[in-house]
Amino acid sequence: MNDRADISILSRRTFIVAGAAGAVLAPWAARADGGAAAEPFAPSQEFKDDFARIVGAATPVASKVSVDLPETADNGNFVPITISVDSPMTEADHVKAIYLLSTANPHAHVATFHLSPVNAIARVQSRMRLAKTQDVIVLAELSTGAFLISTTRVGVTIGGCGI
Repeated sequence: MNDRADISILSRRTFIVAGAAGAVLAPWAARADGGAAAEPFAPSQEFKDDFARIVGAATPVASKVSVDLPETADNGNFVPITISVDSPMTEADHVKAIYLLSTANPHAHVATFHLSPVNAIARVQSRMRLAKTQDVIVLAELSTGAFLISTTRVGVTIGGCGI
């Protein structure tokens, strides 16, 4: 009888060790398809289409756009955002529009803010919903036709957007 108890304990231990090894090796096994798995933060096709529609043939420059956005959003249903663009806001040189995009929301184009020299400063505040951890892209369209860009990664604990 004593031999039987040792065998069942050994079997349980073997089972636990094998299960733990399987859990540890699972991520590598998932990539055994040659790396065809999607990247966790890869932009959606809708984001790519909206981005291309907005900027056209222009190449956005990463400068003069300040984005105040939390690094981690405890609740994706309510994520505050403040966007400022360093611009003289004169008739000859001003921000025409600010576009707010998300790379993984069901609808990538979150908002558009239209501005003119009457605004005096290029600054907007709002809140947005984020479905999951992703990049938030801000594009500022200038009166010259140029675009400025800023990218911010936001970690989302509890997703919004019904996901």
